[in-house]
Amino acid sequence: MKGSTLGGYILRRLWQTVPVILGVVVVNFLLLQLAPGDLATVLAGEAGGASPEFIEAMRERFGQDQPVYIQLLYYMGNLLTLDLGYSFRQSAPVLDLLLERLGPTLLLMGATLVLSLSLGILMGLLSALWVRTWKDHVISIAAIIFYATPLFWVGLMLVLVFSIKLDWFPTSGMEDVVAFYEGWDRVVDIAHHLVLPTITLSLFYLALYARLMRASMLEQRGLDYVTTARAKGLTNSQITRRHVFRNALLPVVTMAGIQTGALLGGSVVVEAVFAWPGLGQLAYQSLFARDYNLLLGIFFLSACLVVLVNLLVDIIYVMLDPRIRIG
Repeated sequence: MKGSTLGGYILRRLWQTVPVILGVVVVNFLLLQLAPGDLATVLAGEAGGASPEFIEAMRERFGQDQPVYIQLLYYMGNLLTLDLGYSFRQSAPVLDLLLERLGPTLLLMGATLVLSLSLGILMGLLSALWVRTWKDHVISIAAIIFYATPLFWVGLMLVLVFSIKLDWFPTSGMEDVVAFYEGWDRVVDIAHHLVLPTITLSLFYLALYARLMRASMLEQRGLDYVTTARAKGLTNSQITRRHVFRNALLPVVTMAGIQTGALLGGSVVVEAVFAWPGLGQLAYQSLFARDYNLLLGIFFLSACLVVLVNLLVDIIYVMLDPRIRIG
């Protein structure tokens, strides 16, 4: 595939995502308008009460006294200049808050994807190679248990066992801020804090990818091209390595792209359990604070992340399957 062709394909796909992101922004904005209460009433309640005139003045300050369609048009116009608004609760621009929390969330998501995909693909591959043996049954049972166990329960149990009982890992946070680590010492400290949240968030997706990889491997091994390759004299190991494994990866890659949004949703629970300073914890806090500007910014950034990951999945598809052509 020529680089210019791939570049044109990426540009076309990016252009196609514009209406998707705009649709997500509009839907999220309208859904938040349906939520009871607003920032002015929350602040008045925290202050122990306020007069109707004061609440109305607060709504005017926050721009919530305008009709919904005016607020929407104003917000969409600001998005064109990457102005995501101002968080009156946090007393900071929304974009600055998102950029501050984006790194920890991407770190957690990246580590989760690497761990869940690598182990899930390996478990599914081994389960398919050992099909109908006790090893296959052990892997399948483990995958079912991982899939059915709630994330918050796994996180709490890991903290109880490995943090409180054994004292192997820290209970919460992203790093030991009082230690003032620098350089590689800080990297090691962050990696140490990352272990338990990554394992907690990975177990569900690991099980999903393992079951899907096993089913895909067994399906591919029953197709005609495998019979043809065997008739040509190729061994089972060569057939699996050169043909079956590569084709079996396609549905797993597709599922990984689809699950990106769910991964962001799962990070809310995990970040709350481990006090991980990412977008999930920020979304949880801003929801109860009725910080709509911040919530809209988090939704917008999450939509962009999901779109970019799905674009990456499309590119990987083309690389994995030479039968796919870019028109």
